[in-house]
Amino acid sequence: MRVALHTKVRADRVEEYEAAHREVPAELVAAIRAAGAERWTIWRSGTDLFHVLDCADYSRLLAALDRLPVNIAWQARMGELLDVVHDYSAEGADAGLPVVWELP
Repeated sequence: MRVALHTKVRADRVEEYEAAHREVPAELVAAIRAAGAERWTIWRSGTDLFHVLDCADYSRLLAALDRLPVNIAWQARMGELLDVVHDYSAEGADAGLPVVWELP
C-alpha cells in the first residue's frame, strides 16, 4: 500500500530538520524496514513536507514502531522541529492524505 502524509517544518528549524534526516539512526531505519516499510521518501517545498511511504500494512507498521525507544526518541526530536506533526503512534493510522487522482 502507498500512504501520503503532510507535515510542516518550523521555518526556523528547516536546516536542523534536514540535518537530522541526513543522520537517521541505523537502528530506526532497521526498525522501519522490519515493520514492513519498503520505501519512504520526504519532499520539502518551503516549510511543507510531503511523505510517500510504501508498505504492506500502514497500521501494522505504526503499531510495530509505537513503543520502540528509538522511535519514541526520534518522534520527540521531530516534535521539536515540526509545526504540523503527524501522529506516528498506532492511533494515527488513518491520517494519510486521500487520493484525488492517479495516472491509470
